[in-house]
Formats: sequence, C-alpha cells, structure tokens
Amino acid sequence: MKILIIEDEELAVRKLSKLLLDLDESIQIVGTCASVRASVAWLNAHSNESAVRPDLILMDIELADGQSFEIFEQTTVSAPVIFTTSYDEYALRAFKVNSIDYLLKPIKRHELEASLDKYKRTHYNQIGPVAGKNEASSGVDIDALVQQLRQHIQPADYRRRFLVKHLQQWVPVEVSEIAYFYSEEGVSLFKTVHNQKFSLDYPLDELEAMLDPAHFFRANRQYIVHINTVQQVHPYFNNKLKLILKPNTDDEVLVSRERATDFKRWMGK
Repeated sequence: MKILIIEDEELAVRKLSKLLLDLDESIQIVGTCASVRASVAWLNAHSNESAVRPDLILMDIELADGQSFEIFEQTTVSAPVIFTTSYDEYALRAFKVNSIDYLLKPIKRHELEASLDKYKRTHYNQIGPVAGKNEASSGVDIDALVQQLRQHIQPADYRRRFLVKHLQQWVPVEVSEIAYFYSEEGVSLFKTVHNQKFSLDYPLDELEAMLDPAHFFRANRQYIVHINTVQQVHPYFNNKLKLILKPNTDDEVLVSRERATDFKRWMGK
C-alpha cells in the first residue's frame, strides 16, 4: 500500500510514519507534504506515475499555509483520504458515516489500525467506477464530503503572525517560524527557529489564548513552546519534566508534575 502523508508538524510525521510501518511493513510512504502549496504541487507532479501514485492519503486539516480543503479546490484528489484533526468528535459525527475516515489527534495505534482496516475492506479487491475529479475509486464524492466537513468545522481564529519592531522598522513574523515565547524581567519575548529574538507587548497569559493549542503548550509561567521545538524530554525531580529546546534556552525549562500528563498527551504519547 502506498501512502502520502500531508502534515505540517515534523514530529507528527515521524510518529505517524513509525506507526504505519509498525502496523504493516509492506506500507510504502511515497511522500510527505507540509503545506497546501506543496501538496498541490506533489499531486500534480505524480498523479500519473503509478510507482508513487498513492493508494491512500493521510491529511491533516490545518496546514502551515491554510486548510487542507484548499487542496481539493486546486487539484484532483483521486485517492481515498483519512483526515487527521484535533477537532471534537461531535462536530465530525456526520462525516464519519461516509467511507472517508478521520483520526483525532494524538493518533492512537489501534485507531490508525482500524482506519487502515476500513480502507482495505472498502477499497481492496473492489472494482469501482472510473474516478472523476476528486472522486475516490469507490465512487465517493470527495468534493461533497469536504463541503460537508467544512460546514461542521469552524476553526478558531488563532494568530498567524505578529508585527514586531526590529531596529528602526516593523517586520512581520509568521507564527510557524516561532520556536517559543518566554518572559524575562516582566518583558515578553520570543525566539524564532533561526534564533532571532524579538519582544512583544502582550503578556504570556494573553499570548497563550492567541495560539493554537495543537502547536503551542504553556510549559510553565515563563515559557510557551512550539511542538517542533521540543528536542528532548527528561524526567526531573518531583515528577516534573525537563525540556531541551531548539534553539537553546538560557534557563531550565520545566513542566510541573500537575501539567506533565497533559504535556505528554500533547506530544503524542
């Protein structure tokens, strides 16, 4: 089975890839894409190449440059799709009854296995009609299903960028480029993945409410960290956790024992 993964978090891609190969060693991951633009380009480039044309697509709903629904508007998606999402189950119940499936994050092994089994039952050894635009081989109208899902999901309006002062000018910084926010002597700052430091006028409590909780976690009173920034997690005294971040921090970043379980769940345990 050939699978394309569309997901903008590197850690999630690695974990999902490992889960897939643990479940079925014959699975071939033919590609990974982190954005709408990259996904459209990949599908356009490989749609006629039988060696890499995916049998199944695992697709996150929220990507770096928009929602994955936009992919269906810009190119043909002929493979069955399993959406991965952090949205509540009730909002997706109507969507679930269709032959396209979805997985709630963090993705659990038994749920992924059930979705793959569902795909195999539905699509293997089945001779369906010739697929048209955005229609899977089983005759499922993906366009209609995407429209249905769009009606049920109203994404929160999280910040996508901040306008910050740099030297004598104001520059925009995309949230996806921010490694972590932190507080230092009462001033809120952040570092980018390129180790650039900027200050902000918002306190961390307000920033926490502006950020997508699927991507950012309030580790303690001083730090809000991006999921891709966490390089290592170590046990610490009194059941706390010590985080190693990239870029490096001047202070120890500790997660309290009260938040440790939530942090592990957020990381995908």
